[in-house]
Amino acid sequence: MDTRHIQYFMAVYEHLHFTKAAESLGITQPTLSQQIRVLEAELAMPLFDRIGKQVVATEAGHLLRLHGGKMLHAEQDAKNAISELVAGQRGTVRLGVLPSDLDFQLVPLFIHFKSEYPNIQLQARSTLNIQEELLNNRVDIGIGLKGTSDKRLVQIPLRSEPYHLYVNVASELASRKEIALHELEHLPLVMYPKGFIGREIVDKICREQGFQLTTVMETSSAISLLQLVRGGVGVTIQPDGLLREKSLLSDIIAIPITEHTPLRHLELMYSSERYFSNSHKQLTKWLIDYFHGKKAE
Repeated sequence: MDTRHIQYFMAVYEHLHFTKAAESLGITQPTLSQQIRVLEAELAMPLFDRIGKQVVATEAGHLLRLHGGKMLHAEQDAKNAISELVAGQRGTVRLGVLPSDLDFQLVPLFIHFKSEYPNIQLQARSTLNIQEELLNNRVDIGIGLKGTSDKRLVQIPLRSEPYHLYVNVASELASRKEIALHELEHLPLVMYPKGFIGREIVDKICREQGFQLTTVMETSSAISLLQLVRGGVGVTIQPDGLLREKSLLSDIIAIPITEHTPLRHLELMYSSERYFSNSHKQLTKWLIDYFHGKKAE
């Protein structure tokens, strides 16, 4: 049932006069009469009785007036909702981020986003499989490690981050300004388990240099790793940009790794075929600015 036919019907129902209804709609009376006949044929019921020059709504007409009004309101609500979505006033933005970045980097940006778009629901989820999440339409935007080029995705390089060694301030290493990669071989390391992206980046560089790392404890949580460093259990290797908030480093020292420094290359990704609302576009811009060291505005 075409809502245009409902609009025509509602005009006739209101005026109970085809000529006046046609004038209010800006169409000719024969056109209006034809469209009402089309609607009546579709419903297999007369909507109006024509008694001489008088037009009277039938019982079917009264029912269509009740439900047709709801249809027109629903259509207008949908148009309004989409207009608001385009204007960035409502809707949902789904962001996929690597777990450690979600824990340590992006909360200030989320707070800024909420202040600018109070009616937008931001769903940030931690995931290691950013490209898969995007291609399966589980997230709208992703921040992850540079992956294989895919024509279905827009992939924007963000930055390359060197890995540093994080040690407790009480450690004998705390006074070091830098540390060579080969010196990591015999340190008491607390690291992600093998197979985790961050662990593989570091392990790969070490293998290329002819040695393997030895861990005293492993955990899948970056927060736990830092707590273990604070507790004096060991030292850990994490990206330099991971801990921007200096308050998180109050009792931890970050030491640059020299000679064959492990690097991670971050990129922002989203589907090349998805429609983006203003809020999606703005968050994308803020994320790019954030990782390029600019303030969100």
